[in-house]
Formats: sequence, C-alpha cells, structure tokens
Amino acid sequence: MTGSGLAAPASGAARAPGALRAISPAARSSLLRAASILGILALWELGGRIPVSLTFPSFSATAAAFGGMLVDGTFLGAYAETVGPLLVGVALTGLGGVAAGVLMGLSPRAEWLGLPVFVILQAAPAAAIVPLITFIYGIGFAAKVFAVVLLSTPVIVLNSYRGIRNTPVSLIEMSEAFLASRWQRIWKVILPAASGLIFAGLRLGLAQGFTGAILAELLITPTGVGDLITFYRSQAEYDHMYASILSIILVASVTITLLQRLEQVMFRPELRSP
Repeated sequence: MTGSGLAAPASGAARAPGALRAISPAARSSLLRAASILGILALWELGGRIPVSLTFPSFSATAAAFGGMLVDGTFLGAYAETVGPLLVGVALTGLGGVAAGVLMGLSPRAEWLGLPVFVILQAAPAAAIVPLITFIYGIGFAAKVFAVVLLSTPVIVLNSYRGIRNTPVSLIEMSEAFLASRWQRIWKVILPAASGLIFAGLRLGLAQGFTGAILAELLITPTGVGDLITFYRSQAEYDHMYASILSIILVASVTITLLQRLEQVMFRPELRSP
C-alpha cells in the first residue's frame, strides 16, 4: 500500500514535464505573450476600479468607448487624416534613407560627412524639434510629412549603414576571388547580406514615423488621431481619450507585425533581423 501510494505522485510528476515538452517553442512563446497581455489588462482594470486617479478609466470602460468610436466611424475619419502624411513621409524616407545609408556604408567620405548628422538627429528630442517645423512649413500637410521624415530618417539611415558595414569579409573576399566587379559585389553580395538590417530599419522607421505623425497632430496641426486625444481630454471624456491612444498602439503593433511577416517571407532565415 505504501509503495503504491508513493508511486502515484512520481508518475504524475513524470507526466507534467512531458506535457510541457510537448508544447512547441512557438506555442509556448504565444502563450507567454498572451499571459503578459492579459496580466497588463487585468492591472489596468484594477487600477481603473480603485481608482488610482479620476482621469484613469478602467479597461472595460475604455473598451466600450473604443467599440463605440469604431462603429460610428470616428476612427475611420481620424485615420484617414493621419495615414496620408504617414505614408508619404515613410515612402520618401524609405527610398532616400536606404540610399543614404548604403552610400555611407560604401563610401568613407560620405560616412565622414553624414554619420555625425544622423547620430545627432537620432539623439535629438523630437518633442522639442517638431514645433519648430511650424516656422518652416506652417500647419498643413507638408508639416506633418516633415515631422514623419524627421523622426524616421535617422533609424532607417543608420540601420542601412550598419548593414552595409557589417557585411562578412569572407563574402567580399570570395567575390574578389571570382573576379567580380565593384557593382557585382554591391548588387550580388553586399546588398543581399545587408538586407535583413535594412528591412529592420524600415520597420523601426515606420514606428518612428507613426510617432512623428501623432506628435505633429498634437503639437502642430489639430487633425486626425492626435486631435481626438486633444478633444476628448478637453471634454474630460477620459475613456474616449484612452481609447484613442489604445487605437494608436493597436494599429502600430499590427503594422509592424505584418512587416515582420513580410520580412520572414522575403529573406532567408540567416538574413532575418533578430
């Protein structure tokens, strides 16, 4: 009886690790992410019900406001104003930024001239610089585009530059051994090797560009999603204000995730960014 009683817990303990091992790493990662999100939402709901502040609504109230704004078209109209400058700014920065980063990576003279400028731009406080745009471009569409370009350019340029400079020397030596011309080395060896970091820079640049568009709407042009935040704050409708902020987080997260999926499809596993 005693031996039988001791054997059962051991058998159960042996089954538990086996069940954990049966979960794939991808599924385990998804479960951990879901648990993290649920934990944050639970703390948000608790903080809103205590409440920690009169201006801090619960998650349930924010979700109800989010659903109402989604149904009545408030978000659709706001994002129609925000997406235009964002797409134009990111497109300009994607083309020009990648070209500038590649040039800096290939040319020591261009690196000497351009690298300090983009490092300074990356370190500069964006919230202090964005209002200065009004003195150059006013408060129209161009001002919002410039804000997007200002924030997204440094990360795209520097990632492209690092991708070019971090090309494995062995690949370059191999191309030289096969008597490849300079342009053949660039197009067939250097750019493919740097493509992972370049694409990662584009993803990060899109995220920074989104920040620039919202800052421009908050500080320069009262339109789009930034105007929703300002309006609902002035009306003390904090559940709607937080719903507007939540929509920004969701749209940015979904966009970055889709770009990451595209990267995984386009590039070989060894060239993907971590």
